[in-house]
Amino acid sequence: MSLIQKPPPKHQTKHNKKRLSQEQLMLLESSFNHEKKLQPERKIQLACDLGLQPRQVAIWYQNKRARWKTQALECDYKAICSRLARVLAEKKSLENEVEKLKGDLIKAHEMLRSNILPFSSFSPPSEELSSTLHGEVNCCEEKLGVQVEELYACLMGSGRQLGELK
Repeated sequence: MSLIQKPPPKHQTKHNKKRLSQEQLMLLESSFNHEKKLQPERKIQLACDLGLQPRQVAIWYQNKRARWKTQALECDYKAICSRLARVLAEKKSLENEVEKLKGDLIKAHEMLRSNILPFSSFSPPSEELSSTLHGEVNCCEEKLGVQVEELYACLMGSGRQLGELK
């Protein structure tokens, strides 16, 4: 005979595992919802009420807390993913708006260049034409100033229509 006892086979220990009844689970769940951390006095009281060992109650609480934390992390992760998706969509929308505004700005610069270039490509006028040309340039500069203001207003979204600044 050997003095060392052999542990029971694994299938016997698993078979001896006691499942909790629905009433026991309901009482443990309601207790957990009230208080996540189990105080020693409460553990002993629950064990007596449920007909369990205090260690079983403590282990149930530990497992429940672990599941509860995992669920909370999963909820937080889903909320963060949802928020990230919204922020990325907003970023994409803003990038598209910036590209549109850049295109509008390039068009505005081209319009300005097309209105200014005809005067810069001329050779200096003779004295007879200078007074006439000077008047025309002033007229064009006034129109160009209005166009620049109109373009600026359109780009800035003021809602002014062409011709309102005149």
